Amino acid sequence: MHGLDLFLSASPLIQLHAVLALSAILLGGLQLAMPKGTPGHRTLGYVWVGGMALVALSSFWIHEVRMFGLFSPIHLLSALTLIALWQSIRLARKGDIARHRKAMIRLYILALVVTGGFTLLPGRLMHSVLFGG
Repeated sequence: MHGLDLFLSASPLIQLHAVLALSAILLGGLQLAMPKGTPGHRTLGYVWVGGMALVALSSFWIHEVRMFGLFSPIHLLSALTLIALWQSIRLARKGDIARHRKAMIRLYILALVVTGGFTLLPGRLMHSVLFGG
């Protein structure tokens, strides 16, 4: 089994987690490219934050890599992501837009790009889906 068949044979939770993460990567990239401070920016921002929260929360029920009981360092990153999302929104609401911007860019890079890169390591599902068995 390979490619899409392998992905479709994964648990529905892993499929949902992967689709949400990919959506967050795409929407986050769009958000970073859009003009800031507009109603569209705020709306897409709330959608992105909601999606990121679902990605992070869904990870707590995925236990493919276990290092500490049911959990791995990725679960710590998920907890940190939830905290960073909350802090980033708080910064924007306080009007501290410079720190909000930095926090969101850092969150996008660390929580999606870097963490997503770990899913491409040999032995992980997404590596097998994209590069074969």
